[in-house]
Amino acid sequence: MALKPTIYKFRVALTDMNRDHYDSLNLTVAQHPSENNQRMMARLVAFCLNASPELQFTKGLSTIEEPDIWQKSLDDQVELWIDMGEPDAERVKKSTRLAQKVMVYSFNTKTDVWWEQNKGKMGFFNADIYRLDPEAIENLCRLISRTMDLSVMITGNSVFIDSDNGSVEVPWQELQVK
Repeated sequence: MALKPTIYKFRVALTDMNRDHYDSLNLTVAQHPSENNQRMMARLVAFCLNASPELQFTKGLSTIEEPDIWQKSLDDQVELWIDMGEPDAERVKKSTRLAQKVMVYSFNTKTDVWWEQNKGKMGFFNADIYRLDPEAIENLCRLISRTMDLSVMITGNSVFIDSDNGSVEVPWQELQVK
């Protein structure tokens, strides 16, 4: 019998000072059985950083032809493609052909090694690449519960997340912005 995803519900009061975007989000996140908590919470942070009415979580790990998060136009064109982790250069190249804008959010301790090995190739692609602080993502995982009310404020290069279980600042770094 196949394992089923674990469902999490997040109610997010979002304040994005960088984009002057304010919203209340009700997000249902399905954590794939092979997905760890760090990846799931990094997906949540990436969603908040790019929040818009059309942004959606996809099937993620269970469907390799799709990104983790995307935004599609009314005529089904991919406007924004967001991948998590350290994708190989061929995946990034392919995604730049399929979407108008591509973003990659890395969140692991091995990001520096991955970036050193791939920055030459990635420089040819029209993709924005960011590094979420892995220690902060780990701290964010300590707050997880199946249903959470979150207050998320984005300012500068930091995401401040408050919940009933505690608070975490998740800084990010721009590795490549096109």
